[in-house]
Amino acid sequence: MRRFWIVGIAAVLMTVLLWPATALAQAEPASLAASAIDAPALFEQNCAGCHVGGGNVIRRGKNLKAKALKRYGMDSPEAIANIITNGKGIMSAYGEAADNGAPTRLTAPEIDALADYVLAQAAVDWK
Repeated sequence: MRRFWIVGIAAVLMTVLLWPATALAQAEPASLAASAIDAPALFEQNCAGCHVGGGNVIRRGKNLKAKALKRYGMDSPEAIANIITNGKGIMSAYGEAADNGAPTRLTAPEIDALADYVLAQAAVDWK
């Protein structure tokens, strides 16, 4: 009987101690969730096939270097997120707003994290 009480008290304590953390995790703002996304890994998985090192293996001039981003009006997080989401020309759409019948590959927070990553890398010339 004593063991039953110890297990019961331990269960109640664990519930009380873990409940606030669980409630806070569910109420986490999108900006905090986006910061937990591994943008370099996402870039490697989804972008590096064509944009290795910030370049472009298909169209050399349309790379992810700061000069090219500025030239083509892609020097803001919103512009980069838009092209990741919807695609353009031969670049595929990766986002939820893509209306081409293809399944969504990246969530909005992942796209935002990728856009920020691309701009940060462009600022240091992809070093």
